[in-house]
Amino acid sequence: MHSKKQTSVKYYVGIDVGSASVRAALVDEFGTVVTHAEQPIQIWEPQPDHYEQSSADIWAACCVVTKKVVCGVDARQIRGVGFDATCSLVVVDKQFQPLAVNSQGQNNRNVIMWMDHRAVSQVDRINATQHRILNYVGGVMSVEMQPPKLLWIKENLRESCWEKAGYFFDLPDFLSWKATGVTARSLCTLVCKWTYTSDGGWDDSFWKIIGLEDLVKDKYEKIGNHVLSPGESVGKGLTPEAAKELGLPEGIAVAASLIDAHAGGLGVIGADVRGHNLPCENQPVTSRVALICGTSSCHMGVSETPIFVPGVWGPYFSAMVPGLWLNEGGQSATGKLIEHVVQGHVAFPELQSKAAASAQSIYTYLNSHLDLIKKSLPVGFLTVDLHVWPDFHGNRSPLTDLTLKGMVVGLTLSRGLDELALIYLATIQAVALGTRHILEAMEAAGHHINTLFLCGGLSKNPLFVQMHADITGKLEEVWVKECQLLYYCRWPSASSLEK
Repeated sequence: MHSKKQTSVKYYVGIDVGSASVRAALVDEFGTVVTHAEQPIQIWEPQPDHYEQSSADIWAACCVVTKKVVCGVDARQIRGVGFDATCSLVVVDKQFQPLAVNSQGQNNRNVIMWMDHRAVSQVDRINATQHRILNYVGGVMSVEMQPPKLLWIKENLRESCWEKAGYFFDLPDFLSWKATGVTARSLCTLVCKWTYTSDGGWDDSFWKIIGLEDLVKDKYEKIGNHVLSPGESVGKGLTPEAAKELGLPEGIAVAASLIDAHAGGLGVIGADVRGHNLPCENQPVTSRVALICGTSSCHMGVSETPIFVPGVWGPYFSAMVPGLWLNEGGQSATGKLIEHVVQGHVAFPELQSKAAASAQSIYTYLNSHLDLIKKSLPVGFLTVDLHVWPDFHGNRSPLTDLTLKGMVVGLTLSRGLDELALIYLATIQAVALGTRHILEAMEAAGHHINTLFLCGGLSKNPLFVQMHADITGKLEEVWVKECQLLYYCRWPSASSLEK
């Protein structure tokens, strides 16, 4: 990093806020990740289906990881910073101080997380309006979007929060405000989670019919009336205060933000695969779907013309790839579901002990254990009598039913490590079958998809990737330097499955 050849290299900082941690990476002008760091953030669950965070805790974590990755770098070589984050709702007052999103009055807990499902009644009433704007969210609005959460705040915390609120931010936009002092919003967040349209802006009739006419009266100041395209420079760059807290130079460019899944989708859907002799090499980007898999999973597909897919969000214009329409499928709990199933099993303490003794992660150990017990059969056949329905946190796509619950069929009296490994495998298979269900819905509506790109935390698990490859029909795998390991898959037709 400090050689003469690199003294003139330009660097950029990317800050990624996930559900449970914040990551930062220092990237050079050639796209090489020079170094990265991670810091956990806190989640509160005061009651079932209520998930809250603290914007102050998140910002502090951003500062910690950023200072780590730029340590020892000449500040003059750092040219810009960008944020992506989960699509959680941040509430602050007119002086930008945090406001409690809970009845306990805990102002530090001012973020309703994306996976919070408290606004069930509100989203049901919104969907009952059958407003035309719902056509752009697959026909049914999700409880994880912002309008039902805003309505819940108005109806449940009117005096303590709603009437005192100065601004409601999507978390990515809160971070760009914190960095620049500018309240501009990203087209990505507003289009995908707030019902803004890239051609018509806000629809007054929607907000009035759902009972949030207050937002129309102030010309949408509280939720955003200055909209920037993702990556566009925000304001005059990094403020002196933010620069000091982040350990970055004052005034460097700050990019308009992206939702974390959309940043991941943008990062892999356009991956350069030339030179690997892959079937997708000469195919258009519209033939690809990016699967971003972490706590939850998102399935991103783009098209040149709008495609309306029942149960799949979108089409959203220029929300991820400029000039293209985006459809976004998703599963509300994937990594979280796997963790829930594994950690809730009676044999989990034994797994922890044996994994620690072998200096392996619990998932690496489980994968090895499955290899030991599979005998001559492919590992996927171990669960021929064990099946999981994975909608423990409702179904986001394509069934759009948040009331659905999870189910396990085929349990025995066994309580050992073998059974834990099998239910872990069955859960991963269930998640992969959910992915296939989403892809088939997109295909039926008019998408022509032949390639699946995986990124995110779960893509580091070989078993997770292999089951997705098997269940969708594996073609190739290739090492791409800039984008980790990408797996390219095509799912077979029903006729080939019968064969």
